[in-house]
Amino acid sequence: MLPLPPPLKIVLAMAFVVACWGYSPTGIHIGLQAYDPGHLALLRFLVASVFMAVIAMFKGISLPKLRDFPFLIALGFFAVSLHHVLLNFGQQGVSAGASSVLAQSTPLFSTLLARFVFKDRVSVWRWGCVFLGLIGVVIVVAGDKGLGSIDAHGLLILLAAVSWSFYFALQKHHTGRYDGLTLTCYTVWSGTALLLVYVPGLVDRVVRAPVEVQMAVIGLGVLPSALAYLAWAFVLAHVDLSRAAMTLYLVPPTAMVIASVALGERPALMVIVGAMVVLVSVLALNLERRVLGLLAPSRAGSLPH
Repeated sequence: MLPLPPPLKIVLAMAFVVACWGYSPTGIHIGLQAYDPGHLALLRFLVASVFMAVIAMFKGISLPKLRDFPFLIALGFFAVSLHHVLLNFGQQGVSAGASSVLAQSTPLFSTLLARFVFKDRVSVWRWGCVFLGLIGVVIVVAGDKGLGSIDAHGLLILLAAVSWSFYFALQKHHTGRYDGLTLTCYTVWSGTALLLVYVPGLVDRVVRAPVEVQMAVIGLGVLPSALAYLAWAFVLAHVDLSRAAMTLYLVPPTAMVIASVALGERPALMVIVGAMVVLVSVLALNLERRVLGLLAPSRAGSLPH
């Protein structure tokens, strides 16, 4: 069998990542049929931890430095334990499609984090994107269950996105310490260790859970929590981050299609409109330099000589 050309490998890896992360909201909804949010997060990442341990045995990873333990624990806290517990609680009252849209608001909160925590300068363009994105978030939350049924579940998913923003910020400000596989392994393992507070009662839940729920949870542990990260690391090794990130805009529509087939969900028109607003705002954030770069020559040409 002839080996696949590198461009095709990259495209397939991107498609795999989108499919895995698009499945996640549906897998969570199925898992919540038999597990409470804490138990679901723990079981999901116990599976992911074992899977990553097997990968690490074959690939080999470097041992962490003692001084980096607080950093690695913080990554696990924000990316795994806090993020996924909040996400699971939130999805108890939010549809899978709406949840996938709200989770994509992470770049909006990353901008706020950059300004108010790390004191970075934020352009007017970025402030406009954040404002537009937050309008889209309100539309999604209001359209998912109707204006009269707005509760804290949507807010919990937004807090999960904020937690993910802290994870990205920590990575950004501590780059170069470990390669992608090593960092992913230690993030998953440390986050799983923090989730062990949910061990009481887990065995009983596992014994009583239906087979289809067990398969969904195993799928959550292996696909979006492990294999997707490895595929994403492969993509980032061959493609610029700003270009690769564009493929993530396919995650919400993919999640809506999967939820439609597996859960029978039909997203409301307001959810679709809000999703478009959120995704456009996040896209505009990522295109800021490119757009301003195109505008700069025209501005220069319009100045008096």
